[in-house]
Amino acid sequence: MKIGKNKMVSLTYDLHYDDAEGELIEQATSEKPLSFVFGAGLMLPKFESSLESLEAGSPFEISLADVDAYGELDENAIVDLPKHIFFIDGEFDDEIVSVGNTVPMMSTSGQRLNGLVLEITDDTVKMDFNHPLAGENLFFKGQILEVREATDDELAALVSGGCGCGSGGCGCGDEEDCAEGSCSTSGGCGCGC
Repeated sequence: MKIGKNKMVSLTYDLHYDDAEGELIEQATSEKPLSFVFGAGLMLPKFESSLESLEAGSPFEISLADVDAYGELDENAIVDLPKHIFFIDGEFDDEIVSVGNTVPMMSTSGQRLNGLVLEITDDTVKMDFNHPLAGENLFFKGQILEVREATDDELAALVSGGCGCGSGGCGCGDEEDCAEGSCSTSGGCGCGC
């Protein structure tokens, strides 16, 4: 069976910066493969389109320029926020809000964002809201493990917001799953969640 719309796909991959010789970012193994419903808009579009018509057992190599992956680095996504918004009961939360930590936040319109803390001053916290892989060219090398018809439950999960990354929830970019090795915080598997 070939990969196409509404097929459940399971695959392995090694994800590197730039090319096959670049630093390894993350892996999906046969023990913890990436599984998703093809054509549901959950993966990076160029990643997904490069897999179309492959079959179980097919190897693949996919190179994505930054614009086809997580976009170019956007300087406007690096902002200084007032330090007081990070106060809890009148105290600055320096356990969570420390340089190098990623802090979950919400925009004024209710959009969930993750911000990397770059700098803390007396009055501000400089945060980077770019995707961790923004500005990076990516190289995937892997193999298709399985291609089958998606079940009614798997298709219904798409409507209710399930991602199908194989973690029981979204998986990719979810810090709890990342700690278990399912995906990295980079979300490099292409999960669009």
